[in-house]
Amino acid sequence: MNTEKKISPQAIIALKEALAVIYWKKEDLQDFIKIAIVNNSIVGTLNWSGTKRESVRELIDRMLGRPDFYKEDLMYLFIAVTDFDDFSKMKFWDEDGSKTKKAKEAVNRLRTHTKGYIQLSKEQEEAKIRRIDAEKKSIKSISLSEDLDNLKIRFNQLATCKDLQKRGFELEKFLYDLFLLYELEPKGSFKNYGEQIDGAFTFQGTDFLLEAKWKRQVDRSELASFCYKVETKFKTAVGLLVTIDGVTSEAVSPDFKSIIIMDGLDLTTILDGRVTLTDLLFRKRRKAIETGRIYVNYDQL
Repeated sequence: MNTEKKISPQAIIALKEALAVIYWKKEDLQDFIKIAIVNNSIVGTLNWSGTKRESVRELIDRMLGRPDFYKEDLMYLFIAVTDFDDFSKMKFWDEDGSKTKKAKEAVNRLRTHTKGYIQLSKEQEEAKIRRIDAEKKSIKSISLSEDLDNLKIRFNQLATCKDLQKRGFELEKFLYDLFLLYELEPKGSFKNYGEQIDGAFTFQGTDFLLEAKWKRQVDRSELASFCYKVETKFKTAVGLLVTIDGVTSEAVSPDFKSIIIMDGLDLTTILDGRVTLTDLLFRKRRKAIETGRIYVNYDQL
């Protein structure tokens, strides 16, 4: 693609003519130009004491004289005028319709002279937007990877902590930061009517209560206790139990329908970048809905 296609002299003349006639009042024209371009401070430096045609000629000539500064603004102006189709502000001043007719003809003439250039310019702008989006995604991906690496270091350090009470407290903080990384609106631990809740977060419009365990395998009574906490809250609430050491073989019951379980293997898989936290939550919840199985780790999904 030739990205340096030049604007023809006829197109420049047509732009000047169209800008001079699409509005009757200078104030309306000034507002239009300010909105159409980025470096719009130039509008206030023009001499507006003469005719609109004189002011427009000064504007375009100054833009052409500084292509290093106004090249994109000139393109925006071409696009704005070729897309122009609202002549309602002309109506009050146009008793016989001749002014509106003249304005429409001027815009159509500009479209004829800029057809290839405007299409090229729009394609360039779309390509620029796609490139910026791709760069943002790349930066975000790199940042996510780095943040996960840091969390993995923290998790491994926690695994060597001999103080079980401290480790449990630090696990809550670790999970808060993990959920924050994935923009799940986490909330730290809190008490509710004497009940200790280790945290909460929101995923796809659903509020989750969090229970974090890192002492031993969770047994049936602890699962039942957490289910009770969840089920006595708002009826749409769901619970996520994070138990690093998993659960005992007899712990899971078909009666437990309000929670899903994540274990140490799941967390390691997330920290290794093999799956995102959000994807894993989605698949676990869907598996629980489809099969009733609330504890299926990543390797079994």
